Amino acid sequence: MRDEYGTPDVIALREIERPAPGDDEVLIRVRASSVNPADWILLTGRPYPVRLVAGLFRPKKRVLGMDVTGEVEAVGKNVTRFRPGDEVFGEVGSAYAEHVCAHQDRIAIKPKALSFEEAAAVPVAAMTALQGLRDAARVRAGHAVLINGASGGVGTFAVQIAKSLGAEVTGVCSGRNAEMVRSIGADHVVDYAREDFTRTAARYDAILDLVGSRSISDCRRALRPTGTYVSSVGRLGWSLKALFASVGSSGRARVLTSSPNAADLDVLRSSIDERTIAPVIDQRYPLSDVAEALRRQGEGHARGKSVVTV
Repeated sequence: MRDEYGTPDVIALREIERPAPGDDEVLIRVRASSVNPADWILLTGRPYPVRLVAGLFRPKKRVLGMDVTGEVEAVGKNVTRFRPGDEVFGEVGSAYAEHVCAHQDRIAIKPKALSFEEAAAVPVAAMTALQGLRDAARVRAGHAVLINGASGGVGTFAVQIAKSLGAEVTGVCSGRNAEMVRSIGADHVVDYAREDFTRTAARYDAILDLVGSRSISDCRRALRPTGTYVSSVGRLGWSLKALFASVGSSGRARVLTSSPNAADLDVLRSSIDERTIAPVIDQRYPLSDVAEALRRQGEGHARGKSVVTV
């Protein structure tokens, strides 16, 4: 936990009171979590407008962590979907702890095909990829889809989900990650250090932009006439540019804001148990080393997800 914004050095392990579930919540014995870009943003409090929501001078939430997987220990009086002993996964707040409470509508039964560690890599990243491709970009079979940032946490899921939707997938990543991106289903791989995907003859029905390495106008020129550009770039300035670009674009430019829900977690669980998609795990850290896991996230060079075991 932490008492202030800053670098990972402000993180410290402390004993705190075990939370009690509300009427619509379950108490989870946490087995694992993972690291997302939002955790880094909440840790540092940057960009500064984030503090208008997260706490102006000090963070409102002292414990970070959004992804969770573990076992249900207790349920609130209105909870009907879960019972003690159920193995679950989902999206919460304050998951870097031994226990956390979660609303029943933000968790689901854990995929049988995955360990707790593997399941912890799924909720935020996979739900972002699913909603970006299925809902925002409306990807269909036969579409040509480009994932800019294909080797990261969201990107590795996006490649697999786009393939499962029947798309022809191009992944943009570094040369060192090219084989990994091919191995999870990309039909084509572009090494961003060698080639600018917006300057080739290829045109796409959808571009899911996770890094913002090329201008929005250049990305839109790489689209087919009815194509859609979807931004999930975690930078305020970029999000504002994408938002302005979406005005008057007839839906051809969109800013993705993922919405955690149990229904999509069930969709992901089915895809995982059917072996259609699988998490790519970069590093595993014990809870005592969560500061190092966050530091790696801040460096921005992860392959897939970093997992925190509890």
